[in-house]
Amino acid sequence: MALKKRAKISPEFSMSSLTDIIFLLLIFFMLTSTVVKMDQYDLPESNSKTVAPVNITVGIKKDNTWEFNGQKVKPSQLKSKVRQTLASQENKKNATITIAAEKGVPFKKVMKVMEIANSLKMRAIIATKEVPKK
Repeated sequence: MALKKRAKISPEFSMSSLTDIIFLLLIFFMLTSTVVKMDQYDLPESNSKTVAPVNITVGIKKDNTWEFNGQKVKPSQLKSKVRQTLASQENKKNATITIAAEKGVPFKKVMKVMEIANSLKMRAIIATKEVPKK
């Protein structure tokens, strides 16, 4: 009597179908996602009574006017003004820039001031409005 050998089943897993599924999911999510548009925003409100130390104040207005400690400056002069003020201060470790931006100012401008603070190893604080009392 002759015995027949069984065909062995290969334990390999084909990855080609998995890559097709991942590619289809990627296309699906790209087509169904929405583009995020940032709207104009108010300053955040805070009910904290803690007052942050103010060394340097940078004001950004909607009409593209920049102020450094109450004086008008050009955006290109801002970093050098901050550096000069920082050099004249005794406590450089706790130096802080407070950013006061009007509603409607693009966030890119606020980020520019934050990048200046980061490059000079300073803290940056975005000014807030006080929560109205009821």
